Amino acid sequence: MAPRASWIEAHPTGIYLPTADAWIDPAVPVDRAIITHGHADHARGGHRAVLATRETLAIMDCRYGPQPGQAIGYGETIRLGDVDLRLVPAGHVLGSAQAVLERGGERVVVSGDYKRRPDPTCAPFEPVSCDVFVTEATFALPVFRHPPIGGEIDRLLAVREAQPERAVLIGAYALGKAQRVIAELRRHGYDAPIFIHGAMQRLCDLYRELGVDLGELRPVADLKPAELAGRIVLAPPSALNDRWSRRLPDPVTAMASGWMRVRQRARQRGVEMPLVISDHADWDELTGTISEIAPGEVWVTHGREDALVHWCRQRQIPARELALVGREDEDD
Repeated sequence: MAPRASWIEAHPTGIYLPTADAWIDPAVPVDRAIITHGHADHARGGHRAVLATRETLAIMDCRYGPQPGQAIGYGETIRLGDVDLRLVPAGHVLGSAQAVLERGGERVVVSGDYKRRPDPTCAPFEPVSCDVFVTEATFALPVFRHPPIGGEIDRLLAVREAQPERAVLIGAYALGKAQRVIAELRRHGYDAPIFIHGAMQRLCDLYRELGVDLGELRPVADLKPAELAGRIVLAPPSALNDRWSRRLPDPVTAMASGWMRVRQRARQRGVEMPLVISDHADWDELTGTISEIAPGEVWVTHGREDALVHWCRQRQIPARELALVGREDEDD
């Protein structure tokens, strides 16, 4: 039997389609890049041509300057050499997409990063049946089972209510996580201004330009330190313990990340209130997605590749690790 998807090559720097002369999420600049979403470990600058959703191109423009790109709408099909490319939602962040590739009657889905939980800031994941499914494995261990986000937001608001003399400082990744936390706070009835670190301003503004309502956001510098008591403040994780955070009045330090399931990580970062909020699929969602899609073969990228490959093989699903380089944990 011929190997599945022999027309696709997996290199350490990305997935290559020789007959289309295109790379998917390459780690180095290339002539033609298909980009699944705007996080920096998938979307790098310097490509001669970029194919992505309108939102992902806008995010790349915001981060790297104008990109030589072609916007592809969800569900639209374009021809690259002898390969048909279609983008469908991945549910990860705004504009995130799975690359659905078809050639010679064979279909491969490169999912990029994805999650299965509802998210008011992006389109939900769309399962697509395929011969080969390329999946991430960021949280591919049974210990990672993310709780409902509503309960985490309720805990956050309860702490703020119980300790009004303290600011609530939330560490959140600047693209996707921060906007999701803000949108969920709004859904839970928090309509007061939310204060943000300057590093988050451009991306929050871009989300609003692209139609995502985040309510009133204000720079932390708008208020004197004492006036931030009882306020909710969002900042990049790197700002939680630096000089910038010292201007806040005795803050409750929180961190929104799937890694907050690991208590040692929370302690190492000095996090008083771990919030298990992730933009990646957890163990049950990874395995459930594979079961739902029922691919003939699974290729596994960054994370705990070995555990997910083992799970597949136990169920007689052929699986292998791709060992791509340059992939990072946006949640960290």
